[in-house]
Amino acid sequence: GMLTDTRPATFGELVRISGLSHGTDVWLNNAKDIITSGQATLSKVIACRDDIMNYLISRGMEPAQAFKIMEKVRKGKGLKEDDEKAMRALKVPEWFLNSCKKIKYLFPKAHAAAYVSMGYRVAYFKVHHPLAFYSTYFSIKGDEFDIDLCTSDLNSIKKEILRLRAEQDRNVKDRAKETLLEVVMEMLLRGFGFLNVDLMKSHPTRFEIEGKTLRIPFNRLQNMGDKAAMSIDMEREKRPFSSVEDLMRRTSLNKTSIEMLRKYGALKGLPEKEQITLF
Repeated sequence: GMLTDTRPATFGELVRISGLSHGTDVWLNNAKDIITSGQATLSKVIACRDDIMNYLISRGMEPAQAFKIMEKVRKGKGLKEDDEKAMRALKVPEWFLNSCKKIKYLFPKAHAAAYVSMGYRVAYFKVHHPLAFYSTYFSIKGDEFDIDLCTSDLNSIKKEILRLRAEQDRNVKDRAKETLLEVVMEMLLRGFGFLNVDLMKSHPTRFEIEGKTLRIPFNRLQNMGDKAAMSIDMEREKRPFSSVEDLMRRTSLNKTSIEMLRKYGALKGLPEKEQITLF
């Protein structure tokens, strides 16, 4: 892949790779061949729009002319004869001219830097604060979170990933589920896990960190919406639930939601009805 071919060593080189990967006809049959043939290094090839103007100015071209050439190239219009003549007069190498002619679209450097900055932050948390990363990821991206599957074993998760990949007509939900399961598998392989829904400990919508595990929130239960999940949190703050009957009366949970809580052990130890003591 691109990272293997370029072997970036600095943040600046990561920005260049972002530019190369987001452009059209910038990497394949262009910069990649220039690098592998030894004509130029990653730091010299055209990766972003700014590279053309800055390089031409550094060779002695007037800024206005350098800007016009950059604008033509980044829009896929190539070079005119006068442009090539002016560039050769400044001893611009032929590989640079040929690269300009092939480009159909060039990414702006500021945009590439923004992408890499965000990616770097995400990668930092993923490596150094993994549970904070996974908690945030599943809380935001976890619409396809399947409690039964995600709390099962690695083989079951891997089997489902392979099944999804083999589907001929995959929809958006299938692709989202595959991506989510890949992250689940990664998390489990790193020695972390999930704790099932708990009536007193689960957050309405967030995967909360408990030791080396994440507590599954209420809204990941099937047919449990955010409003119903929030109603549990609001009422338990006032006082503990005395029975399942009390839970239903004080919250906006329906019978289906109650059965989901029961299925995952969240109602364990809670009596079904109010117990009235006469003496």
